[in-house]
Amino acid sequence: MVAIKYDDLSSAFDFVSSGAPFENNAYVSLDTGKVYWSSDFDNDLDEEIPDDLETSDRYLEIPHKNELELGRNLALRLVEQQLPECYEQVEGYFRRQGAYASFKRLLERKGMLELWYAFEADSVERELRQWCAENGLEILES
Repeated sequence: MVAIKYDDLSSAFDFVSSGAPFENNAYVSLDTGKVYWSSDFDNDLDEEIPDDLETSDRYLEIPHKNELELGRNLALRLVEQQLPECYEQVEGYFRRQGAYASFKRLLERKGMLELWYAFEADSVERELRQWCAENGLEILES
């Protein structure tokens, strides 16, 4: 079983999730635990990328937040639990550009923005740890 530092995994996950799906990618080597980063927009990420990165079964692609239900669905889950009266309104936000900005403004008005950040951070950590367990990766605490 290969080990990966949680901070490396978290940073790579944030990088992958910072763009639309498939814009930014990160892979963990199943032999060394090293993380490799690639992007459609920045081919100068300061490291050598193995030639077989996208074709070898020795690298595991780090998921985008949407693959782990940590995007729109997570926001809607919080609203369902904490602000059920606003569910349709928030659902409407996610049909338009700027959904997260609108969502966060609503939470700020309701005094719940810090609750969202904690809920999101806990959910991300739980899902990343589950993903590692499912894929045979051991997490090293940094």
